[in-house]
Amino acid sequence: MRKLELLSPAGDMSKLKTAFYYGADAVYVGGKRFSLRALAGNFTDEELLEATEYAHSLGKKIYVTVNIFARDTDLKQAEEYFKYLESIKIDGAIISDPGLIYLCRKVAPNLNVNISTQANTLNSMTVEFWKEQGAKRVILARELSLKEIEGISKAVPDIEIETFIHGAMCIAYSGRCLLSDYKTGRSSNRGACVQACRWNYEIREVGSNGEFMQIEEDERGTYILNSKDLNLIDYIAELDRAGVCSFKIEGRMKSEYYLATVINAYRRAIDAYYACGKLYKDNPLFNEELLKTAHRDFTTAYFLGENDRTVNYDDSQSKGTHKFIANVLDYNEQEGYALVEMRNRFEVGETLEVLSPSDAFNSQIKVEKLTDHKGEEVKVAKLVQQVLRLYTDIKLAKGDILRRKEI
Repeated sequence: MRKLELLSPAGDMSKLKTAFYYGADAVYVGGKRFSLRALAGNFTDEELLEATEYAHSLGKKIYVTVNIFARDTDLKQAEEYFKYLESIKIDGAIISDPGLIYLCRKVAPNLNVNISTQANTLNSMTVEFWKEQGAKRVILARELSLKEIEGISKAVPDIEIETFIHGAMCIAYSGRCLLSDYKTGRSSNRGACVQACRWNYEIREVGSNGEFMQIEEDERGTYILNSKDLNLIDYIAELDRAGVCSFKIEGRMKSEYYLATVINAYRRAIDAYYACGKLYKDNPLFNEELLKTAHRDFTTAYFLGENDRTVNYDDSQSKGTHKFIANVLDYNEQEGYALVEMRNRFEVGETLEVLSPSDAFNSQIKVEKLTDHKGEEVKVAKLVQQVLRLYTDIKLAKGDILRRKEI
């Protein structure tokens, strides 16, 4: 069975390390320039070098988004940027603008080009075209079905195919949206999207006298432009057979807890697929995990064909069934305690659950004793980011997360 790449977003260095800890094979990140997620933390040039060296030390990969639609005033800086990315041995640049693709191939010929989903690639002839322009990989548009993806892979077998497998979807065609620009003057195609599609709207019609007459979905209005979240965790086998080599998770602006939860679920699902083939999906664990962090209603989008039920009308997103409580900083096996950093209030007597890539995953910890840095007992952890000793015989590790069931 061929190796499938689990590709995670990483909005900053801390999230990058979380992604790798929980099992991502590669990450995609944005620099401070030319990225469509300008509001994420993103990486300075120096941080990109550090991130690349860290990824490669683990035998993993890192891709950099250079996916804005450029203007002439961007080209000189873009040339310098591509040369820099090539010099630090980034594994690929994710580009959508044909001019930037041409520029990259010209000035940084050893830098792999991955065609962004923003390029709206929908057919095999377009993939063939990008291959002839020197692209190593094409990230297909999210509007394609499984049958169409398989047809493209068979028609152009000698290029890598990447698809989104999980996360938020854009209401516009492959993210080519003007709503943010129209509503706020901040262009999504220049990296400053405010996600205006997630706002609560009211539909109105103009009456005969020119007045606005409200048309209510309910008393609160409705989220008429708010897409559901993509979830293809049950279709790993089908995507593999269709020729997809890289499974991409959306979310460079999502929290570390979100990334840890989702990556851990997909890592375990892919490993189960390696072990037992398509029977992996008989285990309900993977979908149950995905409900434990913030998400919208799930959808397979257009993967199984035409679908007119991709909008999440009820709310912007749910909170998930579990709450992020603490990060594990270390574990002292000799004295039997974990050093934890509090993120949300908890107290002695409560039961916490372990999120971990190790065998400690989903273990239950009854909080019986907490102490602060002075050794004094704490009954209620209520100081944000306070470092505490949590006594437990469950062997935790740095990078593990403690969560609490809320629903």
